[in-house]
Amino acid sequence: MDGKLGRIGESPGGAVVGMLHETEVVRKTGRDAISSFLDSHNCFSVIRPSGKCVVFDTRIPIQLAFYALVEHDMQAAPLWDPSICQFVGLLTVTDFIDVLRWYRKTGADVSTLATRSIADILSDSQILSSVLLRHIPRRGADQNSNNTNPSLFNHHHTFISADANTTLKQACKLLHQHSLDFLPVLIPDDMRVLATITYTTILEHLVTHFREQRRLFDDTIYDLRIGTYHENVITCHLRQTLNEVLETLHIHGLSAVPVVDDENKVKAVYSRSDITFLASASDAQDALSNLDMTLETVLSQQRKDVTTPDVLHTCTARHTLQSIFEYFAQWKFNRLVVVDEEERVTGIVSARDLVAYFLQG
Repeated sequence: MDGKLGRIGESPGGAVVGMLHETEVVRKTGRDAISSFLDSHNCFSVIRPSGKCVVFDTRIPIQLAFYALVEHDMQAAPLWDPSICQFVGLLTVTDFIDVLRWYRKTGADVSTLATRSIADILSDSQILSSVLLRHIPRRGADQNSNNTNPSLFNHHHTFISADANTTLKQACKLLHQHSLDFLPVLIPDDMRVLATITYTTILEHLVTHFREQRRLFDDTIYDLRIGTYHENVITCHLRQTLNEVLETLHIHGLSAVPVVDDENKVKAVYSRSDITFLASASDAQDALSNLDMTLETVLSQQRKDVTTPDVLHTCTARHTLQSIFEYFAQWKFNRLVVVDEEERVTGIVSARDLVAYFLQG
């Protein structure tokens, strides 16, 4: 720190400048400390000893793959194309829901999903042009290419993954730079998948093992600009239909949204991966009909397992980064809804936002 700043006898203006400079130095020191921690730990360190990973052959029916995810309480699985002996993407619970919504929108025969393979879906340009399969990248380095033939996927350019020795900082950058929610961890020599990690996985490891005696995280999350606030926050109402809410999430590229009442008071969080409307359906056609349910009805029937990870947790804009870390250590949330004294939504902070803060500078 510059010794000339904030000395006794300086003008008030100089003291203010000195305090601002000191604040930024403390913030940078905190970011650097976390950054060094992430650099000193690798992906293998966050893999649970008793964890499991599912991999899907692209030849199996997509509906079967979806129910396998549910059965194993998993949100995503890498896709293996046996014709080229390469991984070509990830299939998520959300992807299957988006495909269902495409069938509803176009009036196509949804019963065919029982027999259509994952490869069939990947090669259907009509579906891929309308459905955001964020974890099924296009061929080559150009992510916007219209070529959707899975046999033409190039693993080295499109399937984003890490290996066991990749540092957590590198893993965070891969997630952030490619706007991913899931990052497969592979053993490159034999292409085995060890796990699929997320921002929440990394944040859980951080709050469990990071130790710091200095007071580096006493600024509020609002002052640090961590999260989204005020008019930029997207919310949905209890009376909206599930299909309307899923469309809102799709348009804005969101994985979850706060649910509010008439007074903008938060009542819940709804996640795109919530499969309540599928679990209560007798068949695929019934599942499409359930898209007309209101959020209030869906939330009253909500499952309480890994496919509904976004239990409502709130904080205020006055909460410090240190207190948010302590809260995460207790509850392992994916996101916090920021509220005022009347429980009205003023912002939202995700695990992604928290990790991204430490990637600055």
